[in-house]
Amino acid sequence: MSESIEFTIESSKRTLFGGKELWRYRELFYFFTWRDIKIKYKQTVLGFLWAVLQPLFMMVIFTLFFGRALNIPSQDLPYPIFVFSGLLLWNMFSTGLTSSANSMVNNSAIIKKIYFPRLIIPTSAILVALFDFFMAFVLFIPLLLFYKQPISFAAWWCWPLAVFVTLMGTLGPGCLLAALNVKYRDFRYVIPFLIQALFFLTPVIYPVTLLKYPLLQYVLVLSPMYAAIELFRLPLVGLADMNTTFLFISFGSGTFLLLIGVLYFKKTEAFFADFA
Repeated sequence: MSESIEFTIESSKRTLFGGKELWRYRELFYFFTWRDIKIKYKQTVLGFLWAVLQPLFMMVIFTLFFGRALNIPSQDLPYPIFVFSGLLLWNMFSTGLTSSANSMVNNSAIIKKIYFPRLIIPTSAILVALFDFFMAFVLFIPLLLFYKQPISFAAWWCWPLAVFVTLMGTLGPGCLLAALNVKYRDFRYVIPFLIQALFFLTPVIYPVTLLKYPLLQYVLVLSPMYAAIELFRLPLVGLADMNTTFLFISFGSGTFLLLIGVLYFKKTEAFFADFA
């Protein structure tokens, strides 16, 4: 008589991000990211050019109505460069946040069938926004040459760090909203309003020094995108204009949102298949 074999399935101890498990399924990052890129630009005439045209059109509009009509200061930069440098990172944040927030619902058919680290889905949605950033960055360099804007050597570390801070500031809220959106579908209506409000509460089209009240300045720099945009502009305006206090506040806010977002996502991911 053969002996019966019993298998016990227990939850394993995992780190916050589950690095080893994510590395084991690393091919899925490429699969989901490339799939979403192809779907996004499928059957479009201009294709990847839309990633360039969107910030370009917005730059023209803001230059005409804010730079010239309202004469908003721009840290001694030509206003088109000031706005475009902010829109580059803001578009990555807004697109990544929207896509990641809806990613679990959009991939409900997959998460109900097979197991893989669920964190891959919102992260891949943000990587699509990173791809759009690189497409638009191609236009940024000729724009700097056209306006003969000098760039300091600090760009070699400021620009990669700004991109990293943007990704970090997007992943936290993206994971939080993705988890909430699975259970409470009201968030699909809250997200566009939230992004629109954050756009005007983040110094994208104006410098934070435009506000004369210090308390309001501290409120604005709580946005995780403040540090990213300021770091990106530092090689253009000079390191002397760096406000380290504001940068640390913004970076701390982004780190806090990252921890809260990922923790809540990991805590609730076991129920995604039930609600999606």
